[in-house]
Amino acid sequence: MNYFIFVLAYLIGSVPFGLVVGKLFYGVDIREHGSGNLGGTNTFRVLGKKAGFIVTIGDILKGTLAASLPLLFHQDLNPLFVGLFAVVGHMYPIFAGFRGGKAVATSAGLLLFQSPLLFLILLIFFLGCLFTTKYVSLSSMLTAIVSMIGAWIEGDKILFYILTIITIFIIYRHRANIKRIMNGTESKANIKLFKK
Repeated sequence: MNYFIFVLAYLIGSVPFGLVVGKLFYGVDIREHGSGNLGGTNTFRVLGKKAGFIVTIGDILKGTLAASLPLLFHQDLNPLFVGLFAVVGHMYPIFAGFRGGKAVATSAGLLLFQSPLLFLILLIFFLGCLFTTKYVSLSSMLTAIVSMIGAWIEGDKILFYILTIITIFIIYRHRANIKRIMNGTESKANIKLFKK
């Protein structure tokens, strides 16, 4: 049963909401537009606010659901370790040719399950960074780093270690964005999407 839960968590993380929403409701494969990424940010840019929010929420809930699996199946497993497999699934989804998102939203869902208060604090921090810098990528990386500090302050060592791994994932997945930020060519977010 233990192995099944880890596989199931990966499969849950592999559900490509960006691809599903784009193809089913817009007739668009978002991998062929914008950054080519399956995550919420590219969905906002390519398909608009409604689709972007749906995909982002779906990607967040993948992490929350995966972390809930030990509880649902009455298994003595740490939900953080199980949820980490969903994050990997989100980055390298078997259902989308292993071309997925950048780990941010699904990691947030994992944190939502484990520490809702820290999730809320980090959400506020992320939005503050986004409205200040206009860079989703930079805001995501800064929030990931701050998440480790928050876990350390909470005294949750396992959460700290998991978030450290996730932060490494996030920074690695944003390596192209880092280059563009340094070159001054990184796209800025259309903040109006959040205001309407």
